Amino acid sequence: MFLYVRQARTLVALFTLVMVCAPTVAFGALGLVPIVPESCNGVGGCQSVCDIAQVAQNLLNDGIYIAVFLSAMLFAWAGWKYLTNVASSEGVTKAKEIFINVAVGLVIILAGWIVVDTLMKTLTGASFGPWNKICELLLSEAISAFA
Repeated sequence: MFLYVRQARTLVALFTLVMVCAPTVAFGALGLVPIVPESCNGVGGCQSVCDIAQVAQNLLNDGIYIAVFLSAMLFAWAGWKYLTNVASSEGVTKAKEIFINVAVGLVIILAGWIVVDTLMKTLTGASFGPWNKICELLLSEAISAFA
């Protein structure tokens, strides 16, 4: 009996997750949250390295948004487990493990983004904005060199 209740809870959680994530995927397919820039949708696809850098930036942004969203969901789940298992030390311990693991994972993801951003700024000599603006900097330097 307990096994069926557990499986039912798992199915409900999975269904809820799919129903929450499905609109996000649909919006991505409609182009409301574009990953590929408009300049790559024409004949011949992406025309420069800057377009590929923009695709990479869009993927990183989407990955961070998804990671933050999933972290919030997991923090809520851990909080729920903590509140419903106050009498059980084993349940409280599992909830604390979830809290710690999610916090560490989120810090790793955001620290990785900061490291990549700092490294790209250092390698290109840029002193402003995110690293995906490097193409604008290089383009402005190329135009000023020919002028």
